[in-house]
Amino acid sequence: MTSPTSIQVRGLSKRFGETRALADCNFDAYPGEVHAIVGENGSGKSTLAKTLSGVLMHDTGTVEVFGSPVTSPIDARERGIATIFQEVLVADEANVIDNLYVGSDGLLSNGKSYAEKVREADEILRRCVGHPIDLRANVGTLPLNIKQWIVIARAILRQPKVLILDESSAALDLGATNRLHAEIERLRDQGCTVLIVTHRIAELVRIADRATILRDGTAVGVLEKHEITEARLLELMTQAGRTLAAAPVAFSDPSFETAPPIITARQLCVSSDTAPFDFELQPGMIVGLAGLDGQGQDQFARILAGIAAPASGQVICLDQAGQPKPISGLDDAYDLHVSWVSGDRKREGIFPQRSIFENFAMGIYRRKLGFMGKVDRRLGHQLFKKEVDRLKIKTGPISNRITSLSGGNQQKVLISRAFADEPRVIVLNDPARGVDLGTKRDLYRELQAFARSGGSVVYLSSEIEEFLGFAHRVDVFVNGSIFRSLEGAMIEEEAMLAAMFGQPLGTHVEIA
Repeated sequence: MTSPTSIQVRGLSKRFGETRALADCNFDAYPGEVHAIVGENGSGKSTLAKTLSGVLMHDTGTVEVFGSPVTSPIDARERGIATIFQEVLVADEANVIDNLYVGSDGLLSNGKSYAEKVREADEILRRCVGHPIDLRANVGTLPLNIKQWIVIARAILRQPKVLILDESSAALDLGATNRLHAEIERLRDQGCTVLIVTHRIAELVRIADRATILRDGTAVGVLEKHEITEARLLELMTQAGRTLAAAPVAFSDPSFETAPPIITARQLCVSSDTAPFDFELQPGMIVGLAGLDGQGQDQFARILAGIAAPASGQVICLDQAGQPKPISGLDDAYDLHVSWVSGDRKREGIFPQRSIFENFAMGIYRRKLGFMGKVDRRLGHQLFKKEVDRLKIKTGPISNRITSLSGGNQQKVLISRAFADEPRVIVLNDPARGVDLGTKRDLYRELQAFARSGGSVVYLSSEIEEFLGFAHRVDVFVNGSIFRSLEGAMIEEEAMLAAMFGQPLGTHVEIA
């Protein structure tokens, strides 16, 4: 790069109590480039993004944007920085228009007229979402992916000189991610510096011009576009002498093919206007759920876990004595040892005001730790240590609030909670959203070990590459029903994409 830097970071350090988040970190970015910030969970990526945004004050070092220091969100805004944080920050009780333009009006001026805001908002949301959105709807009534688009559109509307996206595609499916990439490329071509914090390697390879790799709070390397490969990223992300195995290979265990299904659904309709379908899940089987956003796979996962009710049909699960029992709600799912892991940890997972240990213990209190209104803390600590070792959770004192952990490590706590409750079936809704490659591989291995022991897994993901070499079967949803089930060698990218778009097998689908 020959152009002057837009961002220059030198010797940046930041601690949170005993935790060192950044350590003598150096970083440069340039106008008109897409620059990825990559690293394992807890490597300091989000801390760096928040420091650049003025949200966090660093302990030592300097942060300059266009030659001026950034020490507060006001400084950041004056330098033209807009940040989309990992958590989806919206006002649920306000409508879409108010969420898009919050903070854009001055103290003595209302800025744009309401008609201008409506026109501008409608244009950008149609472009981003792919269809019109009711601009007067309360945001709290909208699904997570639309909330994510509102946050993204809010940042784009500010016409930033620097746009920082911290895991901002995590709630978006394949088509939506491609629309986000189009917006990023448009901003880059206008001279904007775009910083992306993401764990999606395919996203990095496609969109990034350069990548800075963080390890233990320090920048350990910068890769140019032609150097950004999974192997090179993993080499730099992991500590010396430690390597990550390739994606696990789905094990061959034909015993589940003859075993009676532990979960059966017949003529199930996820809503009143969708076609009925059947579903079976055998012990020892890993079934993936795929589909474009809003095609019914999310609702189906919730039905299996007892969180939602079907419009018609019923889900039956065999109890430990082999007797069929209906799953009609959360109590049924609990009694039948069906566990749920949500990818939306903010709304459905963590208790942000509680400690790391309390967030873990709440999920297993009834079955494991509770006795006459008391918590067996000694047993709880033993179980938590086991899960910390299993999933390699990076945690300080477990009495700290769970929000002291990185987003990926918060997600690991939720996954560990499900494992510790000794489930017979685990239903996971995009559990690897916002977690690094190493954690994904650890999770795959643990789920495969769980399946080998006779457990059953239902795994919903918005990233179809997660199913490769992992799932025994992938059920692809279109219009609220299973459109096609793929097994064995048929679980490959082209076949899954064709099914997601409702096309015959063998159809090549070009994603713009």
